[in-house]
Amino acid sequence: MSAVKDSLNADLRTAMKARDELVTSTLRMALAAVRTVEVAGAAARELTDDEVLAVLVKEAKKRREAATAFADAGRAEQAARELAEGGVLDRYLPAQLSDDDLTVIVAEALVAGGFDGPKAMGQAMKVAQAAVAGRAEGGRVAAEVRRQLAA
Repeated sequence: MSAVKDSLNADLRTAMKARDELVTSTLRMALAAVRTVEVAGAAARELTDDEVLAVLVKEAKKRREAATAFADAGRAEQAARELAEGGVLDRYLPAQLSDDDLTVIVAEALVAGGFDGPKAMGQAMKVAQAAVAGRAEGGRVAAEVRRQLAA
């Protein structure tokens, strides 16, 4: 079992003992999402730490998007709940890159791959996403790649 999944299970047990409803429900949801990915496909398999983190990134993004939708609809209480759930998931995610660090990493990836001009966006994104390795959201990476390719 992956270390991240072990950590999620251990923290779930701790939250259940402490009767922390928010953390308990959030970790149950996250583990359910991980199990869903594990059994998807032809045969069930155990996810690696990176794959578990990818699932958690998607779940955290869903929480942020839902919070925005609730806030736009004037439902502040539900928006706050979604943000709190996102905060619980953020504990397990790697630290996000600053804008300066992202700029440097993307620039190095583009130079190493020899990408130039907007037509190289698809290939450049693959290389940049690999270099960033989940430490920045795809939208931020895409914006930076687009900016540097246009320059």
